[in-house]
Amino acid sequence: MYDYGLSTLEQYELTVVSTSRVRGALLCRTEQGLFILKEFRGSEKKLKHQQELLLSLEACGRKVDSFVPNREGELISRDKDDIPYTLARWYEGRECDTKSREDIFRSMKTLAGLHKNMKLPLIPEYMEKSLEEEYVRHNQELRKIRKFIRRKGASNTFEKDYLSSVEGFLQKGEKALEMLRSSSYDRLRRESVEEGKVCHGEYNQHNVLMLRDGIAVTNFSHWGFDVQMADLYRFMRKIMEKYGWDISLAREMLLAYHREKRITPEEWENLRVRFTYPEKYWKLANYYYSHNKAWISEKNVEKLRILMKQKDQWETFTETCFEKYPY
Repeated sequence: MYDYGLSTLEQYELTVVSTSRVRGALLCRTEQGLFILKEFRGSEKKLKHQQELLLSLEACGRKVDSFVPNREGELISRDKDDIPYTLARWYEGRECDTKSREDIFRSMKTLAGLHKNMKLPLIPEYMEKSLEEEYVRHNQELRKIRKFIRRKGASNTFEKDYLSSVEGFLQKGEKALEMLRSSSYDRLRRESVEEGKVCHGEYNQHNVLMLRDGIAVTNFSHWGFDVQMADLYRFMRKIMEKYGWDISLAREMLLAYHREKRITPEEWENLRVRFTYPEKYWKLANYYYSHNKAWISEKNVEKLRILMKQKDQWETFTETCFEKYPY
């Protein structure tokens, strides 16, 4: 019978009191505290550097999910079926509530604090791709999907909506690329690389835990070397989509970050470019193109309709919120 890695706990210096299944993992209550056991699917080499990052954050007083070595000093333990697992510290808390402005502002402040400490000696293979390369490729893909649908004929609601909206979103994609090329992005990226600045890579409400005595940040597996505004943008965009591109909320979020870690004029400019690019639109189009086109989920049709409906709000937001550097 599959034991979900339970047998690997024997390899650790822990006294387990109880275990329970949680989303994709096993939560372990022990006499030494709370831990989480997960099946490991990544690179062991990257995992070791991730642990280096996490331990450095802990040394700065940050609450993170650092890994627990087994009795052999290894970060990975294998069960009787040779399936690899990791055991990490965990916390009693709840996920950031995106309906709570207080949670949102605390999460922004926490991200800024992390960014001050998230540095490692550069490892070239973990550098994120250039934003320019990404935008060029995404714009090409939007055009390719447009050509594909036109050639075969739009036969469902998603395809018809895509053809009726793609010109406007592609225009924004090209504009963002032009803005990026004329900005100080190359210098900003070079400085980030030279200083070994690291991004979390998936900073969202699910990975921010609100505790009684602070905040813990988890799931750093997507970390990489990059301009740290990438983290800020990803978190903020998801919040903005939920709040209908509320400019006053956005400014309060940016201020919460800035008070903890200064946003430079160059970083501000970079945020403006990132928010100009229609990333969510590209994601929906790419999902459509790379999956079964004979059946389109109503959920994705609805998401596309929402993007089309919010287009004017999104464009106004980008032009107004980042019009002038305020700090």
